[in-house]
Amino acid sequence: MSTLEFKFADCESEFEAIHALNYRTFVEEIPQHAANPERRLVDGFHDENTYAICLDGGRLVGMVAGRGRRPFSLDRKLAELDSHLPPHRRPLEVRLLAVEPPYRKTSVFVRLVATLAGRFGGEGYDLALISGTLRQTGLYRHLGFVPFGPQVGSAEAPYQPMYLDLAAFHRLLPRLEMLGERTVPVNFLPGPVEVAPAVAEALAAPAISHRSEAFADMQGQVRRALSELTGAGEVFLLQGSGTLANDAVAAQLSCLSGRGMILCNGEFGERLADHARRWRLDCVTRRLGWGEPFSLDAVAKDLDADPGIRWMWAVCCETSTGMLNPVEALADLCAERKVALCLDAVSAVGAVPARLDRALFATGVSGKALGAYPGLAVVFANGELAHSGTLPRYLDLSLYREGVPFTQSSNLLAALHAALDKTDWPAKFSRIARVARALRAGLRREGFAIVVDDECSSPAVTTLALPAAVDAARLARRLARTGFALAFQSAYLRCRNWLQVCLMGEFDEAVLSGLPQLLALQAADMSRQESTLHSHANPAVVFRHAPRLMPGVASCR
Repeated sequence: MSTLEFKFADCESEFEAIHALNYRTFVEEIPQHAANPERRLVDGFHDENTYAICLDGGRLVGMVAGRGRRPFSLDRKLAELDSHLPPHRRPLEVRLLAVEPPYRKTSVFVRLVATLAGRFGGEGYDLALISGTLRQTGLYRHLGFVPFGPQVGSAEAPYQPMYLDLAAFHRLLPRLEMLGERTVPVNFLPGPVEVAPAVAEALAAPAISHRSEAFADMQGQVRRALSELTGAGEVFLLQGSGTLANDAVAAQLSCLSGRGMILCNGEFGERLADHARRWRLDCVTRRLGWGEPFSLDAVAKDLDADPGIRWMWAVCCETSTGMLNPVEALADLCAERKVALCLDAVSAVGAVPARLDRALFATGVSGKALGAYPGLAVVFANGELAHSGTLPRYLDLSLYREGVPFTQSSNLLAALHAALDKTDWPAKFSRIARVARALRAGLRREGFAIVVDDECSSPAVTTLALPAAVDAARLARRLARTGFALAFQSAYLRCRNWLQVCLMGEFDEAVLSGLPQLLALQAADMSRQESTLHSHANPAVVFRHAPRLMPGVASCR
């Protein structure tokens, strides 16, 4: 929050920005006033208002107005207003509280009210009155506002009258500001993801035995739902992560005859190769640059040149870059040559319409785009299982066919059941794709380089290659303080100075819409600081015209 400036509006440009934010908030977002072509709304009490505002890099991102002259707008909406109020000396009316979506999960709200309260408290006012939108009554109560009287406004824009004792507010202020700075950011990570309330409630339910009929029934429903979602013939659930699921697949591959081929164009393709090495699988690895699409002709030539290859292992969605590999085309190549296809679909299932009926084995997890909590590994199967009797017991999928061979968490299963049950998958796939198009367009307008081109990318993973002047880790930490959690901490991201925005879990489109501009403002500020330290050129030019970092070429530092 160190980049934000709180002040009172005192110039024409700030007042014009106030009118524009007033319009966006109280016409376009809350339908309280009629639209107009100027997209400008001047408050009826503008000449009497004192505006506390928040600026980020000179751009208005929040405001609140106060006025002490009666009649208040509430006087016109609520008869005998003073009869509803506690004893007081001098009331003021607080209005037009508006904060841009990207800044709503931070302490901006608290600090705006504190700025206004400081000015009016010093002038002898002791009670603040507001008409609070019903969507934020919980937040107002948190600040110390007390509701009174009936609701006012309209059916489209209802409000609850509330008052705030300014002395009590100032006593609470240090704690409120501390809590505001520590607000949990909006989650745009690849995992763990933001979950729906029903999923959180399911996780918190009392645990039941994994040997009970209720558990068996719930697991059966989950397996059927996953089968319907993906087309897979069988679904196995193990307590663990995607790495465990891939180890279970590697165990099955160790019992197949013939050689294998692993396709790799990112971190998780490399991990498949590492699984194969540790299991001593007889295979070759075809590597490309990170973010480079596979050439189907080249893959076909490799298969034709080595008829001993009987299985192929690849990643559906390469989480490190956002690359969505051509699974259906690979399935066609494999089917023509009687090669078994295996897939790591951990970041694909639930994010895109991933059909897994043509894969011998595929893997997923309970978290990520399925919208539940991490902790359950999923293996999809469409064929015979190995019965060698030599596989590690926990990884022997045949033991899972008849029930639950080992302890599992009913809480994690219940959460996954709730996520599967509540989700309209076609609607979710469509929404992610639509929002991703707007997000990527906004990021490119702000000068960001996206690692993977749109036509071969997953809509759920957008990976940004930042210029050297902008450290991804520092930028991500800044964004966390303004309300966003972005992926940057994985070693494969940090060594390439990459940053990710992932649409795996629950998210608010209105909040996301402001992210590109917020990223650009923070990045430009970092470049400006860097250029000041090193006497470089204009930081905005350095950032906005930074050359695109080629995927797979940047070395770790």
